[in-house]
Amino acid sequence: MNFLAPFAFIFAATLPVVVVFYMLKRRRTVRLVSSTILWQKFLAETQANAPFQKLRNNWLLLLQLLMLAMAVFALSRPYFAATTQEPGLVVVILDGSASMQARDESPNRFEAARKEALKLVDGLKDTDQMMVLLSAGNTVVRQSPSAEKTTLRRVIEECQPGDTPTRVEEAFKLAETLAKNRANVEVHLFSDGAIPTADNLASIKLPVVFHQFGKRANNAGITAMDVRPHPEDPAQRIVFASIYNASSNAVSVSAELRFNGQFMDTKVLSLPARDVASTVFAVEQKQNGVYTLKLKNDDDLATDNEASIISNLPRPVKVLLVSGGNRFLDKALRAVPNVELSTASQLTSGGKGYDIAVLDAVTPLSNPEVNTLAMNVATTNWFESWRMVEGPVIVDWNANHPLMRFVTWDNVQVAQTLGAKAPPWGLVLVEAQQTPLVVAGEKGRQRLVWIGFDSLQSTWPLRVSFPIFMANAMEWLNPQQSDVSQLTMQAGTPFRQPLFASHDIATITLPKGDKKEVKLGEKAKELIWSETYKVGVYKANFGTNETSFTVNLMDPAESDITPKAQVPVGAQGATAGAISKRANLEYWRWFVMAALAVLMFEWWYYHRRTA
Repeated sequence: MNFLAPFAFIFAATLPVVVVFYMLKRRRTVRLVSSTILWQKFLAETQANAPFQKLRNNWLLLLQLLMLAMAVFALSRPYFAATTQEPGLVVVILDGSASMQARDESPNRFEAARKEALKLVDGLKDTDQMMVLLSAGNTVVRQSPSAEKTTLRRVIEECQPGDTPTRVEEAFKLAETLAKNRANVEVHLFSDGAIPTADNLASIKLPVVFHQFGKRANNAGITAMDVRPHPEDPAQRIVFASIYNASSNAVSVSAELRFNGQFMDTKVLSLPARDVASTVFAVEQKQNGVYTLKLKNDDDLATDNEASIISNLPRPVKVLLVSGGNRFLDKALRAVPNVELSTASQLTSGGKGYDIAVLDAVTPLSNPEVNTLAMNVATTNWFESWRMVEGPVIVDWNANHPLMRFVTWDNVQVAQTLGAKAPPWGLVLVEAQQTPLVVAGEKGRQRLVWIGFDSLQSTWPLRVSFPIFMANAMEWLNPQQSDVSQLTMQAGTPFRQPLFASHDIATITLPKGDKKEVKLGEKAKELIWSETYKVGVYKANFGTNETSFTVNLMDPAESDITPKAQVPVGAQGATAGAISKRANLEYWRWFVMAALAVLMFEWWYYHRRTA
């Protein structure tokens, strides 16, 4: 047994004083007291000639000494230390992602996690420190290492969840960095375990205690949404949506589609257990606006029951083809709907005045400044070095990229190609053993597609994949399409808007109608809004311009709210769930209750004898 306040034993000096009082002789003085059962023998003493008398057996003396001893023990705050070693630094990671808002806990998982975190603060030693991290769209250090329990409680109570995916990897990396050069560190993760598998988490060397929350997986949510032109009717748009049912039972939900708040259509969908179902709406659109799809379903998570997407009417795409003469490429581009094709023998002024520049085996006089498709072009600043590769054999291609939709590279032979190392901004779409053949990506705000070989020195123009790829490229490179894609983002992703004029202040209207002002510098070329933690439709106003953008969850891993008993963290690959324990078990309350029991016993004994 240990004592938190050993200085309180100084009050033990009062014990001999009580004994001295009982040794003093009393003069005959009548006093009225509430109980005389234990005082009768003492009052019977009539000798008063000497100041002291022989100490006799007296129950009242023993009870008073016992109560006083118990009071001294209570003031010294005795405790028994826990069997495990208490860390010198406790790192609390609160999972503030969307799934923590599930209502299978009362009132939701995040509130239950907050209560457990507060209990951990109560068990913190006075000499130890605690750090609080909130992991939502980004990891935020809500409290640096501190031993002030009042401050820690206030910080934890102020933490709020967002509508973002789970991104705890950043939190663990930050905790590992801040915990360097500390002897005793322990990380407590308060989460439902809905964490995507990340290989980097296995390298975490800190001891992790997982506090698991959640009871069931009653949820169906929108995981994907897209808008495309109708292939047969230009006046209509096709709205695609994917809905995931995380429940172990098949459910039926109603999906309601609205455009700018106006009802368009509704469908009743049957969702198989733990599976994805897709639906398609064909609707007319006469102006630019926002499509909103809402699920009417009584489940535990409301965040993923609604998704919105910007849809602008298509306009002609101005494409400049710079080529020495490639009839296959010319015909493939002219076959793409809504493309206005112009041809030239050289690129001037960086392609200004056009939406897309297509360079075919030419050396441009200036670097293109618009979205560009370049074939067999080496004189750009996109790659560090070049070489020639003879007879490259295609070994793999990325079928998941929008450029590769319905495109296969079987039976495509290439005579020779430019060889280069893929730049940091580029994603390899088609790969040979010696070099990438097709690279696509964004460099700054410019979209680029690079094809290393000359199509006329290959069998590709004779394959059906050639015109399909060109149609996909015109759609992906279309600045209108890329601008719209930048107006629909996942929660937690910053919104970025180029500024073509000088503005002092931008006003952001939040989904619930609240407005916030953002100060812009005189030389600001871009508006960046990072507080996209709630799903819905936002509006950005600067000057007379207004831009709407949407924030959605649309994350299958987050919609799957199935509680996990383990998380893939640590060298062992998983950390089992645990229950928080008090580090110091204090017993002073029991001594106070014992002293009270002694008083009650004396009161009961008196009334029993006098009844």
